[in-house]
Amino acid sequence: MLRFTTSGESHGKGLVGIIENFPAGVTIKTTLIDEDLARRQKGYGRGGRMLIENDQVEIIGGVRNELTLGSPISFFIANNDYKNWDTIMNPETCIDIEEKIVSRPRPGHADLPAGIKYNHRDLRNVLERASARETAARVAAGSFFKQFLGSLGIYIYSQVLGIGQIKATPGDIQGLGYKDFIKEIEKSPVRCIDKIAEEQMLAEIKRAKQNGESLGGFFEVGAIGVPPGLGSHISYSSRLDAKLSYLLMSIPAIKAVEIGEGILSSESYGSTVHDEIYFDEKVGVYRSSNQAGGIEGGVTNGETVWARAYMKPIPTLYKPLQSVNIKSWETETANIERSDICAVPAAAVVGEAMLAYGLAEVLLEKFGKDTLSEILENYNNYRNYMKRVWKWEKILY
Repeated sequence: MLRFTTSGESHGKGLVGIIENFPAGVTIKTTLIDEDLARRQKGYGRGGRMLIENDQVEIIGGVRNELTLGSPISFFIANNDYKNWDTIMNPETCIDIEEKIVSRPRPGHADLPAGIKYNHRDLRNVLERASARETAARVAAGSFFKQFLGSLGIYIYSQVLGIGQIKATPGDIQGLGYKDFIKEIEKSPVRCIDKIAEEQMLAEIKRAKQNGESLGGFFEVGAIGVPPGLGSHISYSSRLDAKLSYLLMSIPAIKAVEIGEGILSSESYGSTVHDEIYFDEKVGVYRSSNQAGGIEGGVTNGETVWARAYMKPIPTLYKPLQSVNIKSWETETANIERSDICAVPAAAVVGEAMLAYGLAEVLLEKFGKDTLSEILENYNNYRNYMKRVWKWEKILY
């Protein structure tokens, strides 16, 4: 089974990722990984840490001459800021450990509950790993998965649709075309294609910063070119919508996920919710809408797979909330750590990585072999079967 794991602390030496059971023969460009890492660092509302880091991946194993070998892939992303924290975060002796002890947990953060779980009296032992800095490693891993999916004509996108109370009109990826859609998204400092909403979002983030506040929001992440038949209806653990919800919910500060128009559909009549099925001799089976988000009964239906993830405001506030000092048990304000004002645009890039992982996993379950060439052979045979038996002739990207 395809799987990956990450390791490392926010102000430690760096982040490590390991990917297992990735097929051999996939072309991997480190420039594309670094581009995704740079996209994660951008976005209006990010904090001072982004001025220090210049994330670049160093592949340690599993790739040779830009081709995956089938062996475990390992990579490293250095933390440039570690030089300023060496005496505090060193794995051996920390001579200045008292300097940065955290004893006033932040409401909304993992500080207190994880401190209780692991009996950490210095809550820095929690926040260093709970920090969203870890998501840099996820984005790097996600780029491996995206490059694999791209070899099968499946492409990932994301767009920000809300920051605070500002809501945007979603961009039409089908109307614009994938490449033009991506170009427009990447021009925006908040990754929003709606220019009117973009200006309002920028102003809202600026206001929040002036008031010592933080802001959440929501984003859409999707995949075009996904064939029908990925995932399964036969058990709770094999339903693709369940898997994708789990993966998106694992992103720090994400508190809700919907597949397609999940929230709106709960308020509507069935006749207005479900995507009717049509047939045309030229294009085969198709839908005129995609409110299901490309998944029905836990299985992809051939339409664009898309979901939305809702992010709470970041728990670090520059006007901190009330807390308790776990050394004295006196009421005090929470610790202040360097943080973002709004990280929704960055979270959208992380969402791409998690979606890519989920789709790569179920695709390998269905077509998986040891090498990309075998997978492509199985995939093309399946597409021929779809065309011959089910009249499914949709042109993939």
